[in-house]
Amino acid sequence: MCQPITDGEHHDPELEPDSDPGDGDSGYGGSIAGSWSASLASSVLNYQYENGRRYHAYREGQYILPNDEDEQKRLDMLHHIYKLILRGNLFLAPLNQPQRVLDIGCGTGLWCIEFADEFHSASIIGTDLSPIQPDWVPPNCKFYVDDYESEWAYPPSEHFDYIHGRALCGSVADWPRLFTQALSHLNPGGWMELQEYHCQVYSDDGSLDQAIYLKEWVEEMNEGSKRFGKELKTANRLKNYMLDAGYVDVREEIFKCPIGPWAKGKRYKELGTYYRAQFVDAVEPFTLAIFTRVLGYTIEQALVTIERVKQDLINPNFHLYVDYHFVWGKKPG
Repeated sequence: MCQPITDGEHHDPELEPDSDPGDGDSGYGGSIAGSWSASLASSVLNYQYENGRRYHAYREGQYILPNDEDEQKRLDMLHHIYKLILRGNLFLAPLNQPQRVLDIGCGTGLWCIEFADEFHSASIIGTDLSPIQPDWVPPNCKFYVDDYESEWAYPPSEHFDYIHGRALCGSVADWPRLFTQALSHLNPGGWMELQEYHCQVYSDDGSLDQAIYLKEWVEEMNEGSKRFGKELKTANRLKNYMLDAGYVDVREEIFKCPIGPWAKGKRYKELGTYYRAQFVDAVEPFTLAIFTRVLGYTIEQALVTIERVKQDLINPNFHLYVDYHFVWGKKPG
């Protein structure tokens, strides 16, 4: 388990560029396999198609990202990245044998499956707008198509010991309501934890100023998400939202994640290699909906933007990184 430092400060030291980085890509491979079970109405599978990508049918338009195979592969890689950040762990909250666990916005379900394998006595529920989870899962793991922004219907006898969510920024319209609703469905002493990327790119050597297309893209993405009503750049506010909702023992840790294998150290090279690949794959799905639906771009203009941003991301002269915020708190009692 990662050891905490001063609350709210960066867990990692300043990233230091490697004077001889090479490419750093070789040797960092891996496979992620998973397996699911659920009963679905046919309307849930009536997927929508736009600009060559497939989107969810349930609560159509409420989520900006696609759910097709390319996006599922990216989500699986992102799961691996979260585990690299946490040195193989799935969470930071100080859990003590939780018996009922809820993962909201579970995506491909890998977190739920691995948590179920680790805690055999626990019952794990994963919810998502899309039924994209695998067919075979541990017996203590269930998936349901649901919208976590709607009213939750779990009775008091089915409250949770731990509620987990990650990569939800950009898909939440009302964070205070979400935290309040989650708190009301926790057992006394139960924990909620969110693991979120802060939608901003940084550099410590000024190289971000040279990545003009990436820098402009981030600004436009954040503006577009505001207009959409589900802001991307919110990770730095989650701790205060949690405190305001009434959680106690609230903690936050922030981790630096390099974009590419430019930083010194084997761990950062591996993390940066995976993260750059994930980021390059993320540019298209994030751009298409926001830029064409909200910002008024044509598909041709959006595709030009996508290629320019990708070129900035793979430029070895740029020493860029992002922040990941991990926030957790407990229900009093």
